[in-house]
Amino acid sequence: MPGFLIRPPHQLLSLLSCPGLRILRLPVLCAQPRPRAMAISSSSWELPLVAVCQVTSTPDKQQNFKTCAELVREAARLGACLAFLPEAFDFIGRDPEETLHLSEPLGGNLLGEYTQLARECGLWLSLGGFHERGQDWEQTQKIYNCHVILNNKGSVVATYRKTHLCDVEIPGQGPMHESNSTIPGPSLEPPVSTPAGKVGLAICYDIRFPELSLALVQAGAEILTYPSAFGSVTGPAHWEVLLRARAIETQCYVVAAAQCGRHHEKRASYGHSMVIDPWGTVVARCSEGPGLCLARIDLNYLRQMRQHLPVFQHRRPDLYGSVGHPLS
Repeated sequence: MPGFLIRPPHQLLSLLSCPGLRILRLPVLCAQPRPRAMAISSSSWELPLVAVCQVTSTPDKQQNFKTCAELVREAARLGACLAFLPEAFDFIGRDPEETLHLSEPLGGNLLGEYTQLARECGLWLSLGGFHERGQDWEQTQKIYNCHVILNNKGSVVATYRKTHLCDVEIPGQGPMHESNSTIPGPSLEPPVSTPAGKVGLAICYDIRFPELSLALVQAGAEILTYPSAFGSVTGPAHWEVLLRARAIETQCYVVAAAQCGRHHEKRASYGHSMVIDPWGTVVARCSEGPGLCLARIDLNYLRQMRQHLPVFQHRRPDLYGSVGHPLS
């Protein structure tokens, strides 16, 4: 294939065997051609390793924490610097009343346990969707869907409250009315500097709004993260397509930790957690069921790709306006 080569070895997903965890190798998906000019010479051991955790949350918060903590500890043992947990990692309630009852403020016991876990393991955590009782809880009796970033000291370094709420009725999947219990967030969060790169924060349904991802990349994002709980109908149809589209159009890595399986008698999630590189290739993917997958983030490759395919320099706001205004 003149002018092309197979993905360098460090971009291939090579995972260690993890007892009790379901981790999938992807030699076929990852061995896709890329332009020779974009070949990278970085040693894989020099690149930051991230872990993507897939779980099946239930209304049992302590059991959910136990499951997540096991995955985070395994991620730390394997050398990850940052572990991503999905939306509703804390719990998934049966109805809005149970969801509100189980919710906590950011200063509550559950986040305190994750703070201690991050400190214990010495790695950063992306807590992809915490049911947060905000400062207006007494007045509204509603919560926020809050994406929390903890550093390796256990400190909260960023919070993003989901701005697009999922109020949809999909035939065969059941109605979803997130606004019954949740308030939309008022703003986007500037990308967060982490050991893996600058991470732009979003949550699940946000993925359907490319304006958000464009705003984040123009603010400096190198990694976009979409912790999610996609359903059994929208998942097979849209999940991977949307994730790859966001990666290609922003030239970012995309990290998507997902809920999987049946949470209770009223709800199930699609799973298929994955990492996608800026070329749009899936470089890591979880197998069925709870577990984790690992990927290395190569920012040199990202920068080279943006140099060789400078789409942001070619935009024509004079014709169609500025889609996704840069964050202030």
